[in-house]
Amino acid sequence: MPNLPDVVLWSVPAFVLLTILEAVSYRIRPDEDAAGYAAKDTATSLTMGLGSLVFDFFSKMPFVALYAAVYELTPLRVPFLWWTLALMLLAQDFCYYWQHRSHHVVRILWASHVVHHSSRRFNLSTALRQTWTGATSWPFYLPMIALGVHPAALAFCYSVNLLYQFWIHTERIGRLPRPVEYVFNTPSHHRVHHASQGGYLDRNFGGMLIVWDRLFGTFTVETQRPVFGLTKNITTYNPLRVATHEYAAIARDVRAATSWRERAGRIFGGPAWQPAPATAVSAPATAVSAPATAPSTPTESPA
Repeated sequence: MPNLPDVVLWSVPAFVLLTILEAVSYRIRPDEDAAGYAAKDTATSLTMGLGSLVFDFFSKMPFVALYAAVYELTPLRVPFLWWTLALMLLAQDFCYYWQHRSHHVVRILWASHVVHHSSRRFNLSTALRQTWTGATSWPFYLPMIALGVHPAALAFCYSVNLLYQFWIHTERIGRLPRPVEYVFNTPSHHRVHHASQGGYLDRNFGGMLIVWDRLFGTFTVETQRPVFGLTKNITTYNPLRVATHEYAAIARDVRAATSWRERAGRIFGGPAWQPAPATAVSAPATAVSAPATAPSTPTESPA
């Protein structure tokens, strides 16, 4: 197995430089319709990104060990060649689609992913606004390990996927040529994904490719200018609160729940899940009373 670099870690200086250049471009050529940059928002995004590198290093160690154990147990082996790398990138992007989609429809997973959607702006710094609880993603890639993909090769494919997604977090790039828009995830597609309008919610989950959304019915084209952020936005730039606010909301809802069914729904239902309203039982229109009878006199049992 070749020694593969962590392309995300090595790309951090480029991320910061390109973010600065995009922010400067708004000074040179303003766009009144674009969300643009704000100092506090950008600082929060950068802090979340740097923090995610630290938290990921420690929190993912047990799952790396699990991947290694599964890899040793499986008799299958996928060699690391140029053409198998292309297949591994395709398989990883497929798994990423389901990971990403699941993190939008299961609330305890959404609590991790909501961090990335918490900004009301959409620029290159938004790409760096990453969760500090990213250990929720590991089960979605276990099949690749079981099929013989080396854990280091999976980590490389995952980092390539994240690196690709950096450039699609921008309002500076409009529609690309139609063949590109049909196959690949683009800034236009990803703006839809980050929008809070009803028709745009839970759409365009793809990482590098948009074909998965077309295949599984979650694709929506950008037709109106998106409004970025959450359906219920948070009003803080505190990184710790940004990282944990949905977990705190889940805890409050679970404490207030009145049944185990409701507690399960608050954790494993969708982010907007609500318990069904109680159905009132109405009394019958006419009540018929039983005829009154004299009480019977108890008899003594024989001695």
